[in-house]
Amino acid sequence: MRYQRVLLKLSGEALGDPSGRGIDVTRSEAIARQVAQVVDRGIQVGIVIGGGNLWRGAGQAHLDRTTSDYIGMLATVMNGLALQSVFEGVGMVTRLQSALSITRVAEPYIRRRAMRHFEKGRVVIFAAGTGNPYFTTDSAAALRAIEIGADVLLKATKVDGVYDKDPKAHPDAKKYESLSYQEVLDQRLGVMDLTAITLCRDNNLPLIVFDMDQPGAVEDVVEGKSIGTYVGFSSSPEKV
Repeated sequence: MRYQRVLLKLSGEALGDPSGRGIDVTRSEAIARQVAQVVDRGIQVGIVIGGGNLWRGAGQAHLDRTTSDYIGMLATVMNGLALQSVFEGVGMVTRLQSALSITRVAEPYIRRRAMRHFEKGRVVIFAAGTGNPYFTTDSAAALRAIEIGADVLLKATKVDGVYDKDPKAHPDAKKYESLSYQEVLDQRLGVMDLTAITLCRDNNLPLIVFDMDQPGAVEDVVEGKSIGTYVGFSSSPEKV
């Protein structure tokens, strides 16, 4: 296996129905089975979950940004609870850690405790983003991946990599097999927000963007197979 400890970033929409809303147990179970495949092979997995299926802060003009962001963080905790239940339903041992203090339902985020969970083969789900407004779950994923010493940050999406334009709207869109951090920043490709990409670059954390709906995709990525789009210093995983 190419990577031994990974941080998987899931959007809230990944748990939702085809429209990306609510929590679809069937879709959640499909994610759980993919993660179980690599956990069974001894890979340590952390997950950062978004909340967009339950709350979209953008467009909520009647709320101030800080309040809207805290609601979004609580949405990620709800998703984390659902994901934990589904994961344990397929036989994985999990722990939910929250950057906001909600001790009745989740452990507080403590880095050393998370590391101990990994050593015991548990999947750790990180919720509530960074615990601060004005930061996205992309930034939280990059931060947690660096803190736990992950070998790679995996961003699961509904497309099979990064394109120069929307492939659904433009049939001639070009897919990038690999990119450097600077190319992502210079071209503003929207892989992740600029804070997240900068964190990855400054800490030499490689990023792979891939299609979570492809059967066996997580296992293929962890094995080092060439799927999705690789982002790093060299634009090539073989040169790192």
